[in-house]
Amino acid sequence: MSIQVHLDRLLEQRGMTLVELSERVGVTVVNLSVLKNGRAKAIRFSTLTALCEALDCQPGDLLSEQR
Repeated sequence: MSIQVHLDRLLEQRGMTLVELSERVGVTVVNLSVLKNGRAKAIRFSTLTALCEALDCQPGDLLSEQR
């Protein structure tokens, strides 16, 4: 089982760049890139909340479980 991150899809749907998202949520582009590429080991609830607010989505739109 693994967690999949759908950041690329959400950014594309919203016409937003990783740099723009970084500025909106206050997370470095490097850290967002780690998350986007599935290399993150954890995410803070405050970061998840900020991402969902900036992307106008729910946590389930950003993350899913793959079995």
